[in-house]
Amino acid sequence: MTIKDIGPEPTVFDIEDETTGNDAYRRVAWSGKYLQVTLMSIPVGGEIGLELHSETDQFLRVEAGEGLVQMGDREDALDFEQALEDDFVVLVPAGKWHNVTNTGSEDLKLYSIYAPAHHKPGKVQQTKEIADADIDDEPADWSVQP
Repeated sequence: MTIKDIGPEPTVFDIEDETTGNDAYRRVAWSGKYLQVTLMSIPVGGEIGLELHSETDQFLRVEAGEGLVQMGDREDALDFEQALEDDFVVLVPAGKWHNVTNTGSEDLKLYSIYAPAHHKPGKVQQTKEIADADIDDEPADWSVQP
């Protein structure tokens, strides 16, 4: 990996190479004042996990692998479902419950853009279990939050 989150400074990198080369469940690649880029690697059969960002829009792009996205207005009513593959994007509006599951035979590699930032700058969480247990994963004080 060549990318290192240096905060809200000008940054240029090959997002496809960094995303497909990422082996961590979540790696914060860049944190700005208003948005954030994270790289994700979801293992075969794994998932992001059902979540809701009430004040955060989210953009996800699949760079490798296959998956399934589910969304809905309620945790128990995910009435939107779509298969995913390389080059697909997912747009998650704030306030939508959502999950992405790896349905393929290789790691699902994607990147996500949050607006506003959602994670601690530079944070690397090797597995979903580590991410779920992480209590030190808040956006920077200098980021603009709702």
